[in-house]
Amino acid sequence: MELRKDPVTRSWVVIREGPSKAWPAEHCPLCPGNEHLTPSPTLLTLPENSPAWQVRVFPHFDPLFRIEGETARVADGIYDRMNGVGAHEVIVELRDHDRHLSQASDEEISRVLEAYARRLLDLKKDDRFKYVSVFKNAGAGQEVPHSHSQVAATPFVPRRILHELRSARDYFELKERCLFCDMVRQELKEKTRLVEATDNYLALCPFASRVAYEVWVLPRRHAHCFERDPQASRYRAELAGLLRRSWQRLEQLVPDYHLALHTSPNTLTALERIGYWKSVEDDFHWHFELMPLPQHKPRPYLTKEVYFATVAPEAAAASLRSLPVDS
Repeated sequence: MELRKDPVTRSWVVIREGPSKAWPAEHCPLCPGNEHLTPSPTLLTLPENSPAWQVRVFPHFDPLFRIEGETARVADGIYDRMNGVGAHEVIVELRDHDRHLSQASDEEISRVLEAYARRLLDLKKDDRFKYVSVFKNAGAGQEVPHSHSQVAATPFVPRRILHELRSARDYFELKERCLFCDMVRQELKEKTRLVEATDNYLALCPFASRVAYEVWVLPRRHAHCFERDPQASRYRAELAGLLRRSWQRLEQLVPDYHLALHTSPNTLTALERIGYWKSVEDDFHWHFELMPLPQHKPRPYLTKEVYFATVAPEAAAASLRSLPVDS
């Protein structure tokens, strides 16, 4: 397993030969009582010291990255390659096999958010990892039907995050303000793309939505790092409720979606030591992105970075606001 960098797009690609390892099929490996079917060790359970866990974290069955070794980045002519060093974990979100997070209580979702924060904090202690991603596939792309998220620590910053970081840094250098905070202020003022706002968070359809009904969830007050944000801990139940209602709205329109948490890069790495992200605490703003996966593509494939949304974000936000959700 190795990583190769595309010199044109500057994306890192995982190269791994051979068939993928299948998840256990006879019994759901994520259900209570089947812990012996999952890789060891168990990395976290919540509630702690409880005989009946709700959230459980363990290494992925077929990891894209391996925890052992050094990155050993080397040149190959004009190309770059390095070892596939990193971490890849599974977060079981609920004990019940057939429940979704949209059906969970705010307390249950809060435990999942706590697991996100704790795994981010733990993995960022390793200065080999430049970024730690938290993501969830619901429906299409979901490896097993039992509700779960995944964590991936990588020796590079994913391209989408890199674009956000650079845009946020450039905006801050120009205006000495956080780009995301300015977005929050404008969306709260105009309200046309606002789906819901609480005291400390808001859900909105982005101005340039990549697909119909794309939703972002952001804190209203500036915070660059989800796992170190004291507000995210203090108001975790409030955030859980907003996410739950966002999922409930989306699932009435689009059953499949991708969830990703965008937080700051690992500032223990050499990138911070050389000052690459010297203003990240001021210019970046953590957020969740919920990307619905359309069942039928409305247009022919053009390029991956050109998106087609069949519903304007203003109309999407109005539709989402009108849908019934549990209080």
